[in-house]
Amino acid sequence: MAPFLVLIALLLGAGLTAQAGINASLRSYLGHPVHATVINFVVGLVALFLYAALARIGRPPTALLLRTPLWMITGGLIGAMYVVGSVVLAPRLGAAVLVSVLVTGQLAAALFIDHFGLLGFPQQPISVARVLGSALLIGGVVLMRKG
Repeated sequence: MAPFLVLIALLLGAGLTAQAGINASLRSYLGHPVHATVINFVVGLVALFLYAALARIGRPPTALLLRTPLWMITGGLIGAMYVVGSVVLAPRLGAAVLVSVLVTGQLAAALFIDHFGLLGFPQQPISVARVLGSALLIGGVVLMRKG
């Protein structure tokens, strides 16, 4: 795996941690987690529109969009639930516990998705090493909670 790609992934992960804190602060300021989430998505949408305009990226064909399977467009719903959940949980759990639990959930889902080759991922059967890695991460979550 290219070190540059790993660095990008690490920076994205750090950004998610910062995003949880930023949005939780915005929630405190505005008074409701949904308000903070709406601002989060509006700012993101504007940024994407600006990027698309500057990069001269056209819109997808309408006919293709109308035939898109429903499961393929649920990412936005999942993203909204993630942001609202992070806004509510971040001040209660703290950054380290929140992120460790989120990563544990991501890893459990990743093992399941990989094992069955779901959602366009190549099939990669579960292995003892993968289960052991997951168990170690869960142990880390327990230690983070007790610490």
